[in-house]
Amino acid sequence: MGKGCPDVDPTLTPWNPGHNRNAQVVVGRGQSYLLQSSATFHSLEVKDGGRLVFADLGSTSDAEIVLRSREVIVASDGEFHVGSETCPYQGKATVSLYGRSDDQKNSKQFLVMAGGTLEIHGQHKLAWTQLTQTVPAGGLPKGTYAWDSDTMGGGRGMHVHVIDEISGAVVDWQTFDTYGSEQNSIILGDFIDQIPPGRIVALITKGDASRKLEATARQKISEALGSIEVASLGYRHPWVLVGVKGDPNAVVEQRIPYVDTQTTGTAAITATFDALFGSFGVTATSSWLGGRSSFTFSVEGAGSEYIINLKDDVTSWQPGDHIVMASTDYNMEQAEEFQLLPCQECSSHQVKISGQIKYTHFGEISDEVDLRGEVGLLTRNIKFQGEVEDSCYGDNFCQYFDYDTYGGHVKILPGFKNVHLSGIEFTRMGQQVVGSYPVHFHMTGDVDEVGGYSRPTYVRELSIHHCFSRCVTIHGTHGLLVQDTVGYDTLGHCFFLEDGVEQRNVLDHNLGLVTRAGTLLPTDRDDNMCRSMRDAVYGDYIPDVKGDCRAVTTFWITHPNNVLTNNAAAGSLHTGIWYIFHREPTGPSAGALPKYHAERSPLGRFFNNRAHSNGKPRVPAMIEGLIAFKNQDQGAWVRGGDIWFNKCAFVDNGKGLTMASEGTFPNDVGSSQQIRNSIFIGESENVGTASGSSVWGMGGVKPVARSLPHSTTFPIRGLEIYDGPVLAESCTFKKFASAPEYNRWSSAIGYLLGNNWQMSPNNNVTGAKFENVQTRVFHGGKNLPWFGKYENDGDKSQITHDVDGSITGYPDSYVVGQNNYLARNPGCVEKAEWRAYVCSGKYGQLYIQAKQPNTLVMSMVRDEYPDQPLTMKGPLKQGPNGMQQYQPTVMLEKSYTIHWNGRAPSLVTVYPINFNSGNWVRLGLCYPPGTLFRVTYQLERRYPRAVLHDEEMNPVSSLASVEGGDGKVFYFEENTGLLFLNVRGNYNRDGYDYCSHMGCEKIIISATMTSDAVSDCTAAAYPRRWEIYYL
Repeated sequence: MGKGCPDVDPTLTPWNPGHNRNAQVVVGRGQSYLLQSSATFHSLEVKDGGRLVFADLGSTSDAEIVLRSREVIVASDGEFHVGSETCPYQGKATVSLYGRSDDQKNSKQFLVMAGGTLEIHGQHKLAWTQLTQTVPAGGLPKGTYAWDSDTMGGGRGMHVHVIDEISGAVVDWQTFDTYGSEQNSIILGDFIDQIPPGRIVALITKGDASRKLEATARQKISEALGSIEVASLGYRHPWVLVGVKGDPNAVVEQRIPYVDTQTTGTAAITATFDALFGSFGVTATSSWLGGRSSFTFSVEGAGSEYIINLKDDVTSWQPGDHIVMASTDYNMEQAEEFQLLPCQECSSHQVKISGQIKYTHFGEISDEVDLRGEVGLLTRNIKFQGEVEDSCYGDNFCQYFDYDTYGGHVKILPGFKNVHLSGIEFTRMGQQVVGSYPVHFHMTGDVDEVGGYSRPTYVRELSIHHCFSRCVTIHGTHGLLVQDTVGYDTLGHCFFLEDGVEQRNVLDHNLGLVTRAGTLLPTDRDDNMCRSMRDAVYGDYIPDVKGDCRAVTTFWITHPNNVLTNNAAAGSLHTGIWYIFHREPTGPSAGALPKYHAERSPLGRFFNNRAHSNGKPRVPAMIEGLIAFKNQDQGAWVRGGDIWFNKCAFVDNGKGLTMASEGTFPNDVGSSQQIRNSIFIGESENVGTASGSSVWGMGGVKPVARSLPHSTTFPIRGLEIYDGPVLAESCTFKKFASAPEYNRWSSAIGYLLGNNWQMSPNNNVTGAKFENVQTRVFHGGKNLPWFGKYENDGDKSQITHDVDGSITGYPDSYVVGQNNYLARNPGCVEKAEWRAYVCSGKYGQLYIQAKQPNTLVMSMVRDEYPDQPLTMKGPLKQGPNGMQQYQPTVMLEKSYTIHWNGRAPSLVTVYPINFNSGNWVRLGLCYPPGTLFRVTYQLERRYPRAVLHDEEMNPVSSLASVEGGDGKVFYFEENTGLLFLNVRGNYNRDGYDYCSHMGCEKIIISATMTSDAVSDCTAAAYPRRWEIYYL
């Protein structure tokens, strides 16, 4: 044993206490024990100078030391050692926590309390790596193939599949309706003739294939493939054949005479073929059952051994170890576990796995983006485990889980002396009970040098798998290092920062995958749990499934001042990495930090993280090197403050990156989301696996079947713009194509669907490059799949500023929706395939607040287009005393009128936003005749909020006086019912601020009306208003 090995200390007393489930053992003052064999207790407590050390039996010994107890406590001045940092444990050791949740003593816990020391260090083994070559489904070089007519379709007649005998790949598939046409029978015979000798051929009937199957075709099938049954093939006979062209002896076939549509039965065969890489099986079925005809066909590997190629040296992985290969498709359930086999022929970067490979695991760098799947180690020589029942019982949420979720848990409490964990496996740990997690640092404060620890606390090289509540929980803890840790197949947020107070923690090179729903928090829950559970829900509030749940996340980060580097979130039910900053700390940490501390703190380093198969700092949050691929919904979603991306990649996501400001003026003042030097790919070379995909259809870039997000009609978008302002600079978009033939309207740049809110004219794109992109921008339209009625305010006001012309070819142009006549001009260029126009001009926004009532639909008309109003209903749903808001994008230096579908609101406030000094629009608001007005101009400082200038505006006697005024007069035209204002900016803005550097300018209109008439003045205002404006 090497230097620093704790079990060679001569002061230790050999200890073999045996097994006694009732023993409550205390190792106390003056007791230092060397545990040499397995033991069972009711409880074990090490305290007051007591020390327990596991004897290291060595890596060649088959013996294992197993310590079983309901509870282990390492209390003040107690020490618990298995190996050391300088002398890792080489033998096999297990701490096994037992007990049921309905026992009287049911803690099932391992606690480290104030003054306690826990040092456990297993063998150093590589935690995880990546593939360097694709591992095909079934072990076949081209992957497996499967077709089921019930879910994937297939017409009547004869289905012919041709399989390459070397690779097992399906190289051709044709259907011949030999029921309906004798000509199809002739074409079938010609097709059989053209198949090269040696190719494997499968023939399958669906419905009836015999009525027009003439004798020549039957003879060719018999002679070329050796069929006997084809001569007797009759009406609606289920028949399947697998043979080799030119080898009649290789044929396998089955035919069933037709009885009726309900009970005829199934013809089924499997034929196995040998190839250089191993063997593979071809299976075919044809059925008449339950009133319908159907068929299936598949090609799968028949071997059970396969060598995989890996990025790193994996000589530390040994035969018998278990590994997991992450899904590289949309479905996290395509992760697969394998046991390692001895492999004399393997290099240091290879291992041999045992078992059938169900899914393709992509292992390539494609389009210069690293899409190689992760491979994690599950086996460690030191193990913590919970002992569980065979099935769920009692009050353990059996309505959601059919297995026992009451595992063990390890909790580190405040004031511990030393805790360092490495090289440990945790399995069946955690409970669906708050505070009971596999590894839990609970309110331990600063655990690095700041807290007085000369050896900063860490957990590294842990394998946490098949656990029942999270992976590593960092609660009220700062300065912890979590490194090289694998979290696989766990419930609830995996790497979890709890209260929103945790800071300076480092999460480096960790892998999380198959993160499932749990019950503890609404954000842990799936839809079913969300609807039915009320635990951890405030008062009588009923959670909204979409807004409050659907958030289970592999890396859940609640304070920005933490470091995430080199991590991989490789499959979660909902989200890979989620930054969610608490307005103020929660739980036991409430009051520990001032309100808004998290929202206003700079982001710690975020570098080289990966996410797939998933507030307001004035210092920009820099996210660098993120690779997000095969996320069914978003590769990344960001909102809140200045968040900037650099050198990132978004590949094969439903939506690559959604950048959204806080959403609506006047929040999130001056912030923007930005992305630079990044790449977006719509359809990569990683096509996925049909058998493991919920959605399988044809790609739009290449006519190749592939897995798809959500549905075959889902509009894939690379950069999704929402709210704004956003900036995309020097980004490359590849392989995006609309596929109208499949009713799929994908694009490199798109917009949030069903957007109720605003769209900033400061959504800027510059230096964009497009390669193999059919549709650069798409604005959507009514009744297209997923676009719905296309009638929300944000849908109608979509706009993107093409700063340098790299999107459109027109520098300083704007891409606007087809039907947004507020932003149009006669010189706009139509882009019909984008459902958009390209326009020049200057743009701003109006932020219009309306009260009393707040339920009206606002109609806004540009004078040049009096028959093309834009209607807005507003996004807010408030009580009768609340307000409604409307945020149209407008072309500056133009004239507009506003109308309502009821009596005009008594109180209207108009803000010119994204206006600079001298920018203006003329605005006419409709009111009933005889209305009296009090109109006020205000300049409002935002922080701290204060009105700096308050001036009552004066009425004038003509429209010309408004047009020639300073913006602080108004004119009410009785004959049209229009109150005219010259809404203008008097100061310049800074950066991305909505308002000027002096504050927000606004005009407040208080109207006293004597009529309840609908305030729609369009008939009176037009066409005369058009004439007045242009004469």
